[in-house]
Amino acid sequence: MKALCETWQELARQPSPRLAVTLCAFNLDFLCIHPFRDGNGRVSRLLLLLGLYHLGFEVGRYISLERLVEENKERYYETLELASAGWHEGKEDPWSYVAFLLSTCKLAYRQFEQRLATTGETRGAKTESVERAIAAWRGEFTVADVQRAWPGVSLDMIRHVLKNLRAAGAVECLARGPGAPWRTIRRDGEIG
Repeated sequence: MKALCETWQELARQPSPRLAVTLCAFNLDFLCIHPFRDGNGRVSRLLLLLGLYHLGFEVGRYISLERLVEENKERYYETLELASAGWHEGKEDPWSYVAFLLSTCKLAYRQFEQRLATTGETRGAKTESVERAIAAWRGEFTVADVQRAWPGVSLDMIRHVLKNLRAAGAVECLARGPGAPWRTIRRDGEIG
């Protein structure tokens, strides 16, 4: 691990467009070394996020890379297995994993652009956007989930929208407290 970290620090001092690819390879090496008994995947994604911040790619502040990896978990494990085969013998081919991580970052930027497009809407448009998003939500959600999905909307605005939707019978709160789960109620009485 020490040699891996020293190599990364040395490379990171020499700015290059290739550093994003190098960061993905560093991430693969970390996973192959597997320094901890448990939690290596989560730590690797935190290291990826930190490395991206240091390289100036800050989309992870607004779009959860962890969520995107989770949504594409099968592909993540498939590319990890392909890329790590032969790693201990120095015969690995990291490109499938590197491509997966870079495409995940690209997807995050696309989602961020979509969110930015909604922040410049006319008065009342944010409320309508949040109402539509909540109405389309499947399963339970929390205020924090809505806030992550709409970072340009204030917490007070989200609470106000939820209060109005609850009064209209469109949503219900299932518990009390800041992390309380909510769910939508469809027009036909079906719970979303």
